[in-house]
Amino acid sequence: MRASVLSKTLSVSVLALVLAACGQQKTDTPAAASGASQPAAAGAEKKEIVFGTTVGDFGDMVKDQIKPALEKKGYQVKLVEFTDYVRPNLALAEGELDINIFQHKPYLDDFKKEHKLDLTEVFQVPTAPLGLYPGKLKKLDEVKDGTSVSAPNDPSNFARALVMLNELGWVKLKDGINPLTASKNDIAENSKNIKIVELEAAQLPRSRADVDFAVVNGNYAMSSGMKLTETLFQEPSFAYVNWAAVKTADKDSKWVKDVTEAYNSAEFKAYAQKKFAGYKYPESWGMNAAAGAKAEAASTAAASGASAAK
Repeated sequence: MRASVLSKTLSVSVLALVLAACGQQKTDTPAAASGASQPAAAGAEKKEIVFGTTVGDFGDMVKDQIKPALEKKGYQVKLVEFTDYVRPNLALAEGELDINIFQHKPYLDDFKKEHKLDLTEVFQVPTAPLGLYPGKLKKLDEVKDGTSVSAPNDPSNFARALVMLNELGWVKLKDGINPLTASKNDIAENSKNIKIVELEAAQLPRSRADVDFAVVNGNYAMSSGMKLTETLFQEPSFAYVNWAAVKTADKDSKWVKDVTEAYNSAEFKAYAQKKFAGYKYPESWGMNAAAGAKAEAASTAAASGASAAK
């Protein structure tokens, strides 16, 4: 696959800033954020599950489908929504959450290695692709010398943005580089003098008023009311379908199996394919999952092109 992530260490200063902002997280239950979810005693059956997601589609999936399905099985479900990509993994490791859903596997692998966290991915979820959206400029062929493009500033997603710009021909990355470690230093040519503006992912939708184009993470695009039909270019890779993560000690527990079953149920699949058309679906949904998502993406791209041509 051509898209990639950047495995680079988050600086202590950036981490401190993000952690300072974690008060922006919200919960559907007052006790969810403050009360840590303690592991069930040996042999005891767990009755409460605390989910952590980023704001938007992943939280909607829990509220619309997963919570009701698990409540039918006798569980109590709480949801904590975050506005950054750092706190959800730390909160999971610290026991404030039982499970989080917001990240692709390369990001999780890099994060848990850097912070020495014992976390494990357990199942995939429908994921909106990274996309290039119009800002001040509305068409790809309007790109010009000095064009500004906002992009996510966390290393893994910034690398994906660089690969997208390379695929568009707006920059050229060095030959032979490892795409998993791509960075600004790997730009060989920037003939259009593209100005890449690095921002927190949650700020990217709003940045469109100030830049020519914006590379926006799918979940933040959707939560901001943006549509996949607005994208001018979508990341082609299926390497970044997001995963649910749990503490490794919990991965074989009954409650994790019940959550996995809910996310792979016929009811959830039907809901996701209707509400999140154009998303990339879990590989476990079958051989047609990737092909179906690709067809949806092609359809939305065609619709976008037709709309732009008017």
